[in-house]
Amino acid sequence: MSFTRIISVVASISSVILSASGEAADSTRKPNVLVILADDLGYADIGLHGNKEVATPNIDSLAKDGVRCTSGYVSCPYCSPTRAGLLTGRYQQRFGHEFNPALLKNKGSGQGLPTDQTTIADRLRTAGYATALVGKWHQGEEPQFHPQARGFGEFFGFLTGAHSFLETDDPNFGPIQRGRERVELDGYLTDVLAREAVGFIDRHCERPFFLYLAFNAVHTPMHAPADAERPFAHIADPTRRTYLAMLAKLDTAVGTVLAKLRELKLEDDTLVFFFSDNGGPTVKFSANGSRNTPLRGSKGDTWEGGIRVPFLIRWPGHVPAGKVYDHPVISLDVTATTLAVANVDGSLRDANVRSRSDRTTLPLDGVNLVPHLAGKKPAAPHDALYWRFGSQMAIRRGDWKLVRASLGDKEYVDVPKQALLFNVTEDIGEQRDLAAQHPGKVRELQTAWDRWNAELPSPRWPATLKGKPLVLEP
Repeated sequence: MSFTRIISVVASISSVILSASGEAADSTRKPNVLVILADDLGYADIGLHGNKEVATPNIDSLAKDGVRCTSGYVSCPYCSPTRAGLLTGRYQQRFGHEFNPALLKNKGSGQGLPTDQTTIADRLRTAGYATALVGKWHQGEEPQFHPQARGFGEFFGFLTGAHSFLETDDPNFGPIQRGRERVELDGYLTDVLAREAVGFIDRHCERPFFLYLAFNAVHTPMHAPADAERPFAHIADPTRRTYLAMLAKLDTAVGTVLAKLRELKLEDDTLVFFFSDNGGPTVKFSANGSRNTPLRGSKGDTWEGGIRVPFLIRWPGHVPAGKVYDHPVISLDVTATTLAVANVDGSLRDANVRSRSDRTTLPLDGVNLVPHLAGKKPAAPHDALYWRFGSQMAIRRGDWKLVRASLGDKEYVDVPKQALLFNVTEDIGEQRDLAAQHPGKVRELQTAWDRWNAELPSPRWPATLKGKPLVLEP
C-alpha cells in the first residue's frame, strides 16, 4: 500500500473516531433547564383551560409538545413562599418562610430566603451550569439575600414583590437592576424580560444553562400598552380588559424565548416548565381581573383556586407530547426533577439545616417527575401533598382533600375551625362537603397533616397587612 493510501486510511479512521467522540459528547451533554413562572395567573385564563377572550398559543404549545398536569399545585397560595419552595425543593414552612417578607422600608430587615438553605441555582452552578434569574426575586432585598449571593451568576430584574411595567421612581417597587447596579427600564417590562432571557440563552448556548424566568405579569399594577389593549376594547370591565392585554403580552414574550431555543436548535436539549406562583387574585390580595373557574377561591386561599395552577412541562424525547397527566404534582418537583436529569446530588448536607431527629442529610420534598410522565412509573408521584398558610391548611391524598380555608373576600380572615372534606376529582369546585359522610377519611387526613405539621417550626416573621404585622396561629 502506498504511503499516500496509508495516510488516507488513517485520516478516515481518525475522522470516524472523532465523529463518534463528538456524538458521545453531544449525547451526554447535561440538559438546559428553563423555568418560566407567571405571576398571579388565573387558572381559567389560558386557552388550554377554556379562555376564549384571549389567545395564548405559545403557552398552549408547551402542552401540545409536552405534558399538561391537570392537578398541578404550588406549595403556597401566595407569592414569596411558593418561590422559596421552588428554589429549594422543600416545603418552605420547614425553614419558616411561610409569609411574604416585608419591604425593607417597612421593617423587613432579615426577612428573605434563609441563608442556611441551598438553592437549585447553588447546586447547578457548582455542577458547571450557567445560571440566571431574569425577573422577580421576592426573596429579600438585603445583600445576603441577593440572587447573585444565592447561586445565580447573572441577574436582571427587581428584588421586591411587584414592579411597574413602565419606568417609575415609586419607592414601593425598588429599582430594576442588572447584577447589583440600577438600570433604566427601556421598554415595557414584560418585553424587556423576554429580551434579557434571549440574551442569556444566546451567550450560554454552548454550555448547559439554568434560566429562571420569573415574569411579573399578570400581577398588579395593571399596565398594558395602548396597542395591546385595542383588541380587547369590547371588554366592558376595564381591569379585565387590561389583564387580557397583559396576558397577551406575556404569551408573546414566552413565544419569543421559545423561538430562540428553536433558532439555536436547543429545543430537544431543554427541559421547560411553565406554571404560576399561585392562583389568580380574583377578590383580594391585589385583585387583577383574573378568573379561576371552575375552582373555588382566590390567591391567598388553600382552596383549589389559590393553589392549583396551569402546570406544563416540555422535554422532547423524554416526556410525551400532548399528554394529559392527572396525578397531583407540585412546584417542589421542579427542583427534584432538574437535579435528577442534571445528575446533581439532591440531598441536603448543611450543619445549619436539621430535622427533628437532628439529621444533617435531608431529602427534598419534591420528586423527579420524568419517569412518571413518561409512563415508567405508573404510581402517583406523591402519597400526599400538604399546605399550611397561617391558620389555613390543606392536604390532598389521592382524590380526597381536607381543607380549612378562608370563607370570605378579606385577607387572612374568616377561617373556620372545622376542616371540610371534598372529593376533588368528582367535585373540582369544592362545593359538596363530605366530612359528615366520611368521618374516617377526615381522621385519616387530619392525622397525616398533623404529623407533617408537627415537623414544622413557627414562621420566621409574621404576615403583614398594609405594612402592619399580623399574628396568625397555625
